Amino acid sequence: MIKTDELRGVIAKNGLSQSDVAKKIGITPKTFYEKMKSGVFGSNEIQIMIDELHIEDPASIFFAKE
Repeated sequence: MIKTDELRGVIAKNGLSQSDVAKKIGITPKTFYEKMKSGVFGSNEIQIMIDELHIEDPASIFFAKE
């Protein structure tokens, strides 16, 4: 399960909007918002976010145990 609150924080820390991140991973902002709601992203999308947002501990956000 993805910790969407933490992901939102990382996006904000990088000075980006969710729309900016959607463009970087090649999806529409609407699709990004839906994926944030469901907490499900593809592995390629996750990798792009890790690289673009400089996430040092991706497991704590993308592979969190609830």
